[in-house]
Amino acid sequence: MSQAAAAVRYSDQEPLVKVYVWEWPVRLTHWLNAITIWVLSVTGVYMGYPLLLATGEASHHFLMGWAKLIHYYAAIVFTLSVLSRILWMVRGNRFASWRYFIPWGKVRFKAIGPTLGYYLFRLRTPPGIVGHNPLAGIFYTFMFILFLVQIGTGMAMYAASAHYDSPVKFFETLLPLFGGLQTARFIHHGIMWLIWAFFVHHVYSAILMSQVEPTATMESIFSGYKFVPRDDVIHPGSRFHEEVAARRKTWRTPKEDKKE
Repeated sequence: MSQAAAAVRYSDQEPLVKVYVWEWPVRLTHWLNAITIWVLSVTGVYMGYPLLLATGEASHHFLMGWAKLIHYYAAIVFTLSVLSRILWMVRGNRFASWRYFIPWGKVRFKAIGPTLGYYLFRLRTPPGIVGHNPLAGIFYTFMFILFLVQIGTGMAMYAASAHYDSPVKFFETLLPLFGGLQTARFIHHGIMWLIWAFFVHHVYSAILMSQVEPTATMESIFSGYKFVPRDDVIHPGSRFHEEVAARRKTWRTPKEDKKE
């Protein structure tokens, strides 16, 4: 990012304030999700396409057994992490609240359009929202729905081959909801690639915002703190609307063009 672009958002007249945004449960579940998604993807792909083969009796090597065991325990950690994060949407601070995922309220709802305009390079003003901006919150909500479906299909598939007295056997009742075992497997595999597509975009967006809007976005997921202009804390998203209002003054209707 050029210094001129940075000056659009931060100047000497805008002192930065330190804000505790991401509490430790949010940061913990974030990294647990990231790590377990990697582990689940690698072991899941191996289970579907076992490229590593060993000669001799399979019982002497147990490659597939280890892959399934690691996949199973990683799935447990992932499930507990996702459920904990959903719980923290109710118990956590305002930045972790479900209101920052679903655009609940007039201010956040009206900020969806300008946020999209910024990402499409139609506005120069970055989001100016301390926590999740409303557009990101919508996508995160969609991702959590995919997480829950992924957990459901995974548990249903595991239950199909579980021992008859295993408590996991209960989740076999989910198979009809997903259209049977093969359809559940197809959904499970497809969602994995959707999650990875989001993962790539998420990393790109985080790096981009760290460069354009130097509020310690990347660092905050480790420390929990961001350094933001005071106005962004008191009036989140106000800069968006100021720029939109300024641009509208320069817009002309077709009738105005004809008059000239």
